[in-house]
Amino acid sequence: MRANDIRPDVPIRYGAYICLRVPADHRATVADIDVPALAGRLGLRNEYDAADGDPPESIAYLLRISAAPRQLADPAVEQADAIVHVAAGTAAPVAEFRAELSRLLGTAASAHVLAGELRAPIYSGAAMWNFAYAHRILQQPAAVMPNVFLVPMSKTADWWRKDWMERNTYFLPRYDDTGAMRWEGHAAAAAPGIACLLRRTYKGPTQPAAEDDYDFINYFECADTDVPVFHSVCDALRDTTRNPEWKFVREGPTWHGRRTASWPELFG
Repeated sequence: MRANDIRPDVPIRYGAYICLRVPADHRATVADIDVPALAGRLGLRNEYDAADGDPPESIAYLLRISAAPRQLADPAVEQADAIVHVAAGTAAPVAEFRAELSRLLGTAASAHVLAGELRAPIYSGAAMWNFAYAHRILQQPAAVMPNVFLVPMSKTADWWRKDWMERNTYFLPRYDDTGAMRWEGHAAAAAPGIACLLRRTYKGPTQPAAEDDYDFINYFECADTDVPVFHSVCDALRDTTRNPEWKFVREGPTWHGRRTASWPELFG
């Protein structure tokens, strides 16, 4: 007799980042759209003052600071004037918000959506969970952690051809026969960010993702003083002598923004 105790890999949250481009002569019109009423009707709580982690059903208004291109060209993300994040425990509120916002915007603005699902980590055993997640940063008010970074990315076909056991080895340090570390791997290279960066990763509904979609939509929040830590962690991960996993990564633009209290403030 054998157990049938497969751990499910099911979504625990659904989310979307709606990347907006608004021409200057349409900003006043777009600012007047009653998006807060739509969010309220769907039970979406503003993340701006969140003090106890991500609200279960939430909305966030993110204002552009800058953007940097990477290997995957994506003008809709790179040139976004603002991004609205919506998330919920079921898919329906997110889908309804997207559809209604598109209707309200009409031709006044262009909206490009990066959508995904939050799932439990699949490579994290107890020791790795305690190292990387047990004391992770939870969402705090925007006054404390105002900066946001959106970093969408995909893995190459060579990565997805590897079986899961081989892929798992790239997240850990590699040692030679003398016990000397040959490279750090993802977990050790990113370790300086554990104490100061809020991390959220949505995955595509399928992996690898469908063509023209991303495998992972990564999001970070941090204080002003920790912006250099974010960039140093990214530099460490991109250094393939320290983290060979990145040979198989292709990044979309890195979009840097600031958490904003309300919809109209995005267009003022």
